[in-house]
Amino acid sequence: MGRRQLLRAGLGLGLATVAGRVWAAPQADTRLLVVFLRGAYDAANVVIPTGSDFYYQARPHLAVARPNPQDPAAALPLDADWGLHPALRDTILPLFAKGQAAFVPFAGSDDLTRSHFETQDTIELGQGTGGSRDYNSGFMGRLASELTRARPVSFTEQMPLVFRGPETVPNVAINAVGKPSIDARQARLIAAMYRDSALRPVVEEGFRVRDEVYHAISDHQAQADRGAVSPKGFELSARRVGRLMRDGFNLGFVDVGGWDTHVNQGAASGYLADRLSELGRGLAGFVQEIGAGWSDTVVVVLSEFGRTFRENGSRGTDHGHGSVYWVLGGSLEGGRIAGPQVRAVEATLFQNRDYPVLTDYRALLADLFGRLYGLGPASLQRIFAQVQPSHLGLL
Repeated sequence: MGRRQLLRAGLGLGLATVAGRVWAAPQADTRLLVVFLRGAYDAANVVIPTGSDFYYQARPHLAVARPNPQDPAAALPLDADWGLHPALRDTILPLFAKGQAAFVPFAGSDDLTRSHFETQDTIELGQGTGGSRDYNSGFMGRLASELTRARPVSFTEQMPLVFRGPETVPNVAINAVGKPSIDARQARLIAAMYRDSALRPVVEEGFRVRDEVYHAISDHQAQADRGAVSPKGFELSARRVGRLMRDGFNLGFVDVGGWDTHVNQGAASGYLADRLSELGRGLAGFVQEIGAGWSDTVVVVLSEFGRTFRENGSRGTDHGHGSVYWVLGGSLEGGRIAGPQVRAVEATLFQNRDYPVLTDYRALLADLFGRLYGLGPASLQRIFAQVQPSHLGLL
């Protein structure tokens, strides 16, 4: 009996036997959204090492003040060593307080190029940096192939590497969805052209998803016109994503740009703070739109790499290495800083400039995927070859 037949045979009991062990049958009932912050966000000014004197020495213009209840511009305490940027006071901090958010510092990949494009490819492919790469196989594409009842979607203008694979995955530019330029009659004619072609299911699925998304978003915009939702930036986009994932899709990817802060980054206020406010409002809006389904939803926020620990001469930060990943979810074992850590001091910097990587992002995701979907070791190895889950206890 093949692997998929074996899994289907166990669906009645919710169990499958793999390599002599019993695992929950891989299913996709839980929603997963991966949010990629393209541009390498400055993690050290978001989840702030407030217990580090070196942080304040290294960032004379960019440091966010230590927690102080009397100072609205001060960091928000997470524990004795870490604080959160004040721009996230009303959005992410309440989730952390409820145990529905966790942060994983010193996370990232083994890619040392410090190139946006190279490292974004590394992250999305989920493959080792040594040897050749298969650019037709992204880690979310492989995850979708391991699941039953998966309805994946990419909220991007073009299909990202992360979803490349054998399964057909629709992509939707969520920020610019207008009335379809091809009407129903034209769509039928085009579909008829491919009726006897191998592309028929792809064409039909493309038109179906286009119409579904257009109607869902245009209905949502009508509600916004009545004052229900503010139609701005990422906040609106995230609510659209939440609406679509609540009602249909359960495996999603969205990217957010604008995080390459070489110049005039700002501290408690300024450019980075404004981007964080937008991101926080967007994620909070997503949670609200998901509603009761939040208990079965997980969001992972990641970036290609971190930034230099020391500020540069332009009051910004340059390309770095280790970052901080966010994990959010209604059933998360959160409210904490997770994973292996070191003191943020000069002696622990990677190459005397960056956060080190102590948690490989693939090990983090493998642990989440295994626990979310009951995936056994064989499945996880097909998604992330030669990687062992990190077991951070987030789920």
